[in-house]
Amino acid sequence: MRIATAQWRIERPASFAAWRERLRAALAEARDSGAVLAVLPEYLALELAGIFPAAVHANLAASLAALQDLYADWQQAFAGCARELDLHVLAGTFLLRQANGRYRNRAELFAPDGRRWFQDKLTLTGFERAAGVIEPGDTVQVFDTALGRLAVNVCYDSEFPLYARRQYEAGARLLLVPSCTDTAAGATRVRVGCCARALENQIHVVQSVTAGEALWSPALDTNTGVAAVFAPSDRGLPDDGIVAAAAPDAVWAFAEVDAAALDQVRREGQVANAADWDAQLRPQVFAAVVR
Repeated sequence: MRIATAQWRIERPASFAAWRERLRAALAEARDSGAVLAVLPEYLALELAGIFPAAVHANLAASLAALQDLYADWQQAFAGCARELDLHVLAGTFLLRQANGRYRNRAELFAPDGRRWFQDKLTLTGFERAAGVIEPGDTVQVFDTALGRLAVNVCYDSEFPLYARRQYEAGARLLLVPSCTDTAAGATRVRVGCCARALENQIHVVQSVTAGEALWSPALDTNTGVAAVFAPSDRGLPDDGIVAAAAPDAVWAFAEVDAAALDQVRREGQVANAADWDAQLRPQVFAAVVR
């Protein structure tokens, strides 16, 4: 299975139509390169705030409120691209207003046959908490797709092992991590989290990132990181765990992912991290001993 993961350079679109055309062209490039799954980054919808006046796009709360009127068009754009290009598309994230007036950072996966799934971000960053209008999700999801069982950890969620572990135990064998970071340290944390989740569960992990600068946006002003695909380091796999990484100016990183190969690694690899998970859960180990 060939996967494309985005290193999406943030721009200020002139209109929704212009943004949609850029999106479709990028997804067509991924499809033409043989991809059956394309992964876009966290906060992608906030790029659309650039079509609004400065009083809106320079204020996060105002941007989130204004973007709600575009949600149906957003869904239609991704559903149309998935159908027309015969491509599964993880549409980055859209901060969607809930009945209580707060927003959830939601990643949606669109399938060519019209099916769709979503995963809300479960742990908020300091920036998201400080915004005062965003709330965490409350459910871990696994998507049962034509490509196999997939799961999503939205950015910061990848830094906590139990979300991905529960998804692995429910059958997920591919973890998608749409991310957005604004410092080198933040990019490193998410990258290390992706590597750790790949190691623990012996699965592939796919990270997408935002790139470039957008000083008009309080959320997308500076963007760091490298789009990449990770695997556990074991027989037949890269020693450094990096299957593919995007070049500095590239839109996509591409990787061939073979779920059967990792099934074999879990059975016959040098180590058995996935199977040995429970070995750490011995109560006597956690009786603190101070000498």
